[in-house]
Amino acid sequence: MKITDSITRSYFELSRQEREKIPKARRKKLWIPWNLTRNRTPRCMKAILYDGAIDNIMKHKKTYIQDISQGMQVNDMFIVTQSRLDQAKNGPYWQLTLQDRTGTIPARIWSPASQGFEKISPEQIVNVRATAQSFRDQLQLNIDDLEFVPADETSLAFFLPVSATPPEELHRQLLDLLHRNIAFPPWAKLAKNILGQDEIRTSLINAPGGKSIHHAYIGGLLEHTLDVCRICLAISELYPDLDQDVLLVGAALHDLGKSREISSSISRDYSDQGKLLGHIFLGLEMIQPFVDKARNLSPELILHLKHIILSHHGELEFGSPKRPKTKEAFVLHFADNLDAKMNTLDQALKGQDAKDDQGPYWSEYQRSLARFLYSPARTPRPEMKKKGPATKEARCLLPLKG
Repeated sequence: MKITDSITRSYFELSRQEREKIPKARRKKLWIPWNLTRNRTPRCMKAILYDGAIDNIMKHKKTYIQDISQGMQVNDMFIVTQSRLDQAKNGPYWQLTLQDRTGTIPARIWSPASQGFEKISPEQIVNVRATAQSFRDQLQLNIDDLEFVPADETSLAFFLPVSATPPEELHRQLLDLLHRNIAFPPWAKLAKNILGQDEIRTSLINAPGGKSIHHAYIGGLLEHTLDVCRICLAISELYPDLDQDVLLVGAALHDLGKSREISSSISRDYSDQGKLLGHIFLGLEMIQPFVDKARNLSPELILHLKHIILSHHGELEFGSPKRPKTKEAFVLHFADNLDAKMNTLDQALKGQDAKDDQGPYWSEYQRSLARFLYSPARTPRPEMKKKGPATKEARCLLPLKG
């Protein structure tokens, strides 16, 4: 019997769907080694999988769109974002747009192979065997074979852009920031209870911060929330008369409703709740059960928190039910707007301003900002010379005491 310990995730860390994919006969073999080692060092507490049982649980992606070049043979998974059946001189053909977490690429299934597919729908995961070719100065995939992949056999993380910092780590950092900087225990407990609740935590980790304009990727909502909290914290140091505690709680909860307003699926469509109610109302609705159970929070404090959240869009024409009427509400509004704008600019100028040798350039037209964006020449940063240990000769030149 062959034993492999190449998988480090324990049996109990697998999802229910992943566990069910392991044949029952092999599940018992998974349990036995874990039970034998459960009282030893944690390093031994790994599932030892027999006969490569885990290999059939998840399909992994190896080739990403950003790495595809002219003439390359591709055999890998992508997600369909757009599909249309068109007609050419030699017969019908499928016109597709495929996506993974690094970008999108057009693809074609030409006749007669195209006739083997009655329907190819957006948001389906497919494994394609194709050749990368240039057409009108644009790279595209000419597909020879296509197979549909059930969503539960792979991970959406391969196909959707994800925050640079893992969402789970962003959630931990958010809780840590609030724990260290909220002095009033009832406020600290309220924030911890809301953000730590299992369903809310899961939805936050998977939620984008927006549909398309800013933070539109998995973990984007948490990244935005954490950065808004950091901005509010910095402003509180500059203006010490601000109520830092309620400001931080408001910053942490201001976009909570987005986890229900925007789906975390490929399309990032607005939910029915999102279309009919909006994330501000949904957020207040989500925190209300926790507020009802909170102790030692006066009605006046709760009222201020709700106003801060309710008014964070700033103006009525921007979807804010009320305009800010307290200093803390103004601060949150400007912090939220600042972080959203900086992320929008980062995405528009992505990858360019990080290159030291990149000269000034203009972005493509940004509809959300109604303007082109400019990346100017950057001020040179002189290299800091490292101070090494003094040489023997240098030490001899130092003045002597006495």
